[in-house]
Amino acid sequence: MSLPTSTAGIIRKWGAETPDATAIVFEGASISWSALDAASSRVANSFAAAGVGNHDRVVFIDKNGPSYFEVAFGVAKLNAVLVAANWRLAPPEMAYTINDSQAKIVVVGPDFIPLIEQIAGDLASVTKIVVIGDHPKWESYSDFMAAGSPVDPGVESDWADVAMQLYTSGTTGLPKGVMLANSNMFTLYDEVAEFWSFDHDSVNMVAMPLFHIGGCGWAMIGMFFGGKSIVVREFVPNLILDLMIEYKVTNALYVPAMLQFMSMVPGAADRDYSSMRRIVYGASPITNETLLAAMATFKVEFAQTYGMTETTGGFTGLGPEDHDPTGPRSHLLRSAGKPYPWVTIKTVDLEGGGDCAPGEVGEVWTRSRQNMIGYWNKPEETAKTIDPDGWLHTGDAGYIDDEGFLFLTDRVKDMIVSGGENVYPAEVENAMASHPAIAEVAVIGVPHERWGETVKAIVVLRTGVSVGAPELIAFAKDRLAGYKCPTTVDFIDVLPRNPSGKVLKKDLREPYWAGQARRIN
Repeated sequence: MSLPTSTAGIIRKWGAETPDATAIVFEGASISWSALDAASSRVANSFAAAGVGNHDRVVFIDKNGPSYFEVAFGVAKLNAVLVAANWRLAPPEMAYTINDSQAKIVVVGPDFIPLIEQIAGDLASVTKIVVIGDHPKWESYSDFMAAGSPVDPGVESDWADVAMQLYTSGTTGLPKGVMLANSNMFTLYDEVAEFWSFDHDSVNMVAMPLFHIGGCGWAMIGMFFGGKSIVVREFVPNLILDLMIEYKVTNALYVPAMLQFMSMVPGAADRDYSSMRRIVYGASPITNETLLAAMATFKVEFAQTYGMTETTGGFTGLGPEDHDPTGPRSHLLRSAGKPYPWVTIKTVDLEGGGDCAPGEVGEVWTRSRQNMIGYWNKPEETAKTIDPDGWLHTGDAGYIDDEGFLFLTDRVKDMIVSGGENVYPAEVENAMASHPAIAEVAVIGVPHERWGETVKAIVVLRTGVSVGAPELIAFAKDRLAGYKCPTTVDFIDVLPRNPSGKVLKKDLREPYWAGQARRIN
């Protein structure tokens, strides 16, 4: 079977070959491949009439739903680039992301109209705002789509063209647009099917936010094979469990926090999940307790994947055969698995830069066709992440054992992973430093039973000033997405520093991580 090599190719293939089959189920309604194909062509032609062309950026802001796929496929039919923005962002962060992308059009869902109203005057490149719903000033999405012809505009894209741009938090406090080309995405889609058990008959649960690589990437893998996608607007544990059974879901990707919440639903373990081929989990480290509880609840095959946005998602995997909690190899449950056959990994000495021996901790590097083509308009940042030999430096520390299994131990960078979302301390520190009471602030991740890690701010106050933690947390929430904000604040007289003046984050983290074998949770 010939498979697509571009995002537009997905909808073109299945719209023509299986027009009456179900592409999406959303809130009880089914949408066929032919209906999705026609809707995306209407969107494409309306975008073209509004000035969107080759490689132009279009920003989409809304929770999961069919409109995301209409826009995604419509943009692809023009060889333009979709920027699915993180709808959790605070207004200043959203304005930066839209401006940095140089988007011409913003499509915004009803929940986020107030956010766009607040920043509309600051959007430099945007020529049109389209609203899913009604608005006194901006055109409705339904009218915008209806004005377009259902005839495919027929624009093709090359293997090297950017297909998607996702924004990650920045080490320096500014988000970076990760450019993923057709070559990156369709290498993964085509190659990973065996490991994640996808085929044309898959019924795929799409529960992760579609602005996340674990959401949009996972959804597109199921669609790549022409399977059915069960799309949920947002994660509700009871609803997910009901839908898994009602639609006989075969494939699902969840972050550890999701697995934890679903396992806690009363009676969850008594249901019949026999349709499931495999549950894949990833995006943040998992505790033994959460994994074992999930395995006991669902009683199906589990597979772990480790990756990042810059690698188009997972590039290593721990298969079902290595998920034996009681056997002689039970220690592998703490592993991130082995690289997929088309991927090469190594660990590199943090000081000398040489390759590490088996069992020796170093920074994890990876090289494959999945690695991004770079950060949008940030060549210096790209060069820091991908070296001239094509090795992508992950910023994670770990070791590879004699059998080739990767074990993660810590982070070279200060990044925090909370509930599957990346948080860079520099972003939080930059936002909080503008509070008049703060002389200095350092942000670290500390263990959290539910989210794996949570954000803690350690603050040095200005002389003679008094302020409480709730005020500082509220101050951060006005400037940052909620998941990035500190949940606790500690006050200290002096931040520990090395002789060159750098804050010793490891010293600050130590009291909270003492006794834990891994310094990631």
